[in-house]
Amino acid sequence: MALVSKAGSSYCIRSDITRGRTGQNVAFGVVNNVEAPIMKEKSIKISSLSCKNARVAQFFPLETVGFRSKRRNSVIVAASPPTEDALIATEPLTKQDLVGYLASGCKSKERWRIGTEHEKFGFEIKTLRPMKYEQIAELLNGISERFDWEKVMEGDKIIGLKQGKQSISLEPGGQFELSGAPLETLHQTCAEVNSHLYQVKAVAEEMGIGFLGIGFQPKLGLKDIPVMPKGRYEIMRNYMPKVGSLGLDMMFRTCTVQVNLDFSSEADMIRKFRAGLALQPIATALFANSPFTEGKPNGYLSMRSQIWTDTDKDRTGMLPFVFDDSFGFEQYVDYALDVPMYFVYRKKKYIDCTGMTFRDFMAGKLPCIPGELPNLNDWENHLTTIFPEVRLKRYLEMRGADGGPWRRLCALPAFWVGLLYDEVSLQSILDMTADWTSEEREMLRNKVPKTGLKTPFRDGLLWHIAEDVLKLAKDGLERRGFKESGFLNEVAEVVRTGVTPAEKLLELYNGKWGQSVDPVFEELLY
Repeated sequence: MALVSKAGSSYCIRSDITRGRTGQNVAFGVVNNVEAPIMKEKSIKISSLSCKNARVAQFFPLETVGFRSKRRNSVIVAASPPTEDALIATEPLTKQDLVGYLASGCKSKERWRIGTEHEKFGFEIKTLRPMKYEQIAELLNGISERFDWEKVMEGDKIIGLKQGKQSISLEPGGQFELSGAPLETLHQTCAEVNSHLYQVKAVAEEMGIGFLGIGFQPKLGLKDIPVMPKGRYEIMRNYMPKVGSLGLDMMFRTCTVQVNLDFSSEADMIRKFRAGLALQPIATALFANSPFTEGKPNGYLSMRSQIWTDTDKDRTGMLPFVFDDSFGFEQYVDYALDVPMYFVYRKKKYIDCTGMTFRDFMAGKLPCIPGELPNLNDWENHLTTIFPEVRLKRYLEMRGADGGPWRRLCALPAFWVGLLYDEVSLQSILDMTADWTSEEREMLRNKVPKTGLKTPFRDGLLWHIAEDVLKLAKDGLERRGFKESGFLNEVAEVVRTGVTPAEKLLELYNGKWGQSVDPVFEELLY
């Protein structure tokens, strides 16, 4: 079990194995979003380790394992979100507890894994209308019964599925998401994607349902999108229009593919975080795949990415402070403490706490639950409501890519694994981007959604940098020794031609599609 202490400005990790009540060894791994409480008969204990008298967090959630804390006399279930209710902590959380939670994600290189998440739009093949919740429920029940998935319920509504370390969940407008298991190689990742798509199609095709791999709903307006019966989304839906003009579009009309990657130490996290933020606009360009809105070109190559620029500035963006010399786990905690909250989950209900901060919660000053103090479940849930281009939990999430067809789902993790899991490529990226200014990174973030690889940068185009970056990704994969570089073929074609997926769709729209978006449902059908 990881024991975390602060020595100087960095965190030291000592690794022990603790045995649970089942007699099984337990250790930290990549955590995937799970949308309901799942209790398992395991118990883990973490003792503190002090360096320079720094107080350290002792208790951290583990995947979807419930565990009993002696210090707090409470049960904590690490499923996110919502987590199962924990008893109110008898000893208040400190900032160091929150820092230690993030630091507990550190793991040795041989234990690094790849977690891939991807969303897709379900639609009726005959009408191209989005699936209604009743159809989604039928689909989820069908997959559960045919392929032995555990149902995830909110009240009497089925809202997801779980099988081992994989989960299927619903985004606000019914976008169907697979949160994959933490896997060792990209071959395993691609096999998982193919297995998931086989299972979904086996049930969906009998219902006349298809799935579309694209970054933004190409045909229908907000009013045409069904609303999923999930309490947290109701709170978000009411709050979004207060903080940005495009938040509801983000919730109901976008799809993404992302990869979750590990780090070995605070220093390793910082390097990967910086590389990920600097290159996120390149990933946005390479995977740009959302050029249509309500049946017509929208003027962007990645409308999905553009939408994030006016969703909620308090919880999105390029996080310039990550490049400060002082940055580390503690500085990310300071940032997250001041991001306004959405909710607290108590007694199987979501309580609206919008506008208040987690720092207020730590002081017992939430009007929605007066005097109550947070537990680590609340912190874990809060971290899932922050949406920067790269997000830190107990792993790093690369969040800049549009959803796409199945052949591109394996390319996104391949791109980032080749860059961030190979030391030579990672250092090359850091050297390449070391003199990029905050203003330049922000400029790329803002211009790439419209101009993609043709975005001017210094004395050339972003396309030219993408060529160098792709080579580093390919070299990094080859040095891993798993024969994974073939997964980059889809991206290699984009870099070779300079033509993004969105530009190919626009060419079809203006050519053989006769300025209709309807054929995209067949072109990008899973």
